[in-house]
Amino acid sequence: MNIKTFDKKKKSEAEIVVEIDPEEFETAVAKAFIKNKNKVTVPGFRKGKAPRRIIERMYGATIFHADAFEILVPDVLEFMDNESGFKIVGAPSITDVDVKENNAGADFTFTASLYPEVTLGEYKGLSAAKPDAEVPESVIDAELADLRLRNARIEKVDRPAALGDVAVFDFEGFVDGEPFEGGKADNYELELGSNSFIQGFEEKMLGMSTGEERELDLVFPDEYAEHLAGKPVVFKVRLNELREKQMPDLDDEFAKDVSEFDTLKEYKADIRAKHEKTKHEESDSAFENSLMDMIVESMEAEIPDAMVDVQQDIATKNFIRQLSAYGIGVENYLNMTGMTPEEFGATMREKSVQQVKVALALEKIAELEGIEVSGEDVEKEYNETAERYGMELDKLKETLKEKDVMADLRMRRAAKIVTESAIALDPDSAPRPSEQDEKGSAGGKKAAAKPKKPAAKNKAAAKPDEDEPAETDKDN
Repeated sequence: MNIKTFDKKKKSEAEIVVEIDPEEFETAVAKAFIKNKNKVTVPGFRKGKAPRRIIERMYGATIFHADAFEILVPDVLEFMDNESGFKIVGAPSITDVDVKENNAGADFTFTASLYPEVTLGEYKGLSAAKPDAEVPESVIDAELADLRLRNARIEKVDRPAALGDVAVFDFEGFVDGEPFEGGKADNYELELGSNSFIQGFEEKMLGMSTGEERELDLVFPDEYAEHLAGKPVVFKVRLNELREKQMPDLDDEFAKDVSEFDTLKEYKADIRAKHEKTKHEESDSAFENSLMDMIVESMEAEIPDAMVDVQQDIATKNFIRQLSAYGIGVENYLNMTGMTPEEFGATMREKSVQQVKVALALEKIAELEGIEVSGEDVEKEYNETAERYGMELDKLKETLKEKDVMADLRMRRAAKIVTESAIALDPDSAPRPSEQDEKGSAGGKKAAAKPKKPAAKNKAAAKPDEDEPAETDKDN
């Protein structure tokens, strides 16, 4: 087979005619005959025993053509993908099949979306704000306080109730002197100050002692259940038990109990190191994203819809899989966010357009910079990924194609070229977008701005979330 004609249309689309030679077409028709001969009834022959020429004479020469086309299409697509020299996006659409006289071959006409031609502006020496990666002491203190709270002992106490205590009590609510459905419980546990009940309920329990009974006069909020909203209510409460959270001392013994460290100082240093690592990764990512936004804004490319369609499908599947990991379904997510399915789709579409643009820009940078990825690089990436996610190497290789790993490594190296050549500006002194526009580019006059050192390590701009090895599709 060979490419007979190639007619490029607008927006990176083309009409391609692939010529199938007589031998290839005859082989496909013969396969179609074998596939269908048992389904054809010919008088005088048992099913499956009638010769092909008899069937074609009786039912017409084209009887096996439809199945022959189906048999040929995968080979034609593979030829177009591997041998034609064109990078095709998605699955081409067959618009016509012309079988030559006497089955002497055929012409397949496809409409295909092509990878767009990309023209970049400046991508080196750019400058952008880089968020501060400093971790304040309050963050460390907050984590330790939360850890102490989770490791607190709960003990019964005999004193008036105070904020933070866990009260065990019976209650029954009355509206207009009548009890209402769902307004009664026995031995209910409530942390006073948690704001779990309607406003005023927990405050009015403060000072109660075990065995004491009280009537709490309150009003349901206006946004409460419709039949109770805004109505006065009286809760009759009896305190059965009072428990106090006794926090562990923040010392070396505490550190030994909750970590692998022997001293509190070592444990705090470890907490700080982890927060600093996360903060630096977030800062590097935000810096890189800002730079890629600048590159994409000045990039010229006619992006076919099929390319965005493929990325949107991948991004949506990855997002749904991540939601599932947290036990959240798509419907629940839409209810939680107040989004309609159409709005969700539009949001994913917008993100996918940007992801496609960034990927195209990085691929072009890799091309311009002559970035190469070796087999050793790919194998190393496979091993590191398998270790990171606790996967068997063979299973990972079945999931992630080698060409996709190579493409991802090339883009990450391209992103590194962008970030390492860029100037990181202090967020407070960095120019606003409007000021950048006035100067013509983000890499314009910035002498007054206070630069930071260029970032040394970065994530790839188009790298998926790292909850698990992501589904990718670089060629389709």
